[in-house]
Amino acid sequence: MTQNKTLSVGAEKHYHDQLAQGNFLIQRCNDCSKSIFFPRMVCPHCGSDELEWYAPSGKGTVYSTTVVRRKPEAGGDYNVALIDLEEGPRMMGHVEGIAPDDVKIGQKVQAGIRQSGDQNIIIFTPAGA
Repeated sequence: MTQNKTLSVGAEKHYHDQLAQGNFLIQRCNDCSKSIFFPRMVCPHCGSDELEWYAPSGKGTVYSTTVVRRKPEAGGDYNVALIDLEEGPRMMGHVEGIAPDDVKIGQKVQAGIRQSGDQNIIIFTPAGA
């Protein structure tokens, strides 16, 4: 087992603790070299438990998107998108900085961290914005 393992606190807790400190980390398998998201204790590709944490580039591409419609008094419309990270994993998130209807499949985006309530979350903005 690598020293980067977090068996004592769990992979998901480690991810959220790091995010709370302003760090966006994902895992990579030391045996098959594939990147992994959502945090796990075992690689879903090869079954190895030799996982390490690292900071991804944050670059991604919109795989799919939808608009959630809400009344203005409830916060207005927002989008939910699946983003393919440059490193391989796909994650769910919001693309901010443009109208929800303007988010397009194939659009290049960049990950960032934003505070939402009492926690940090990963958000995406159009690349180059």
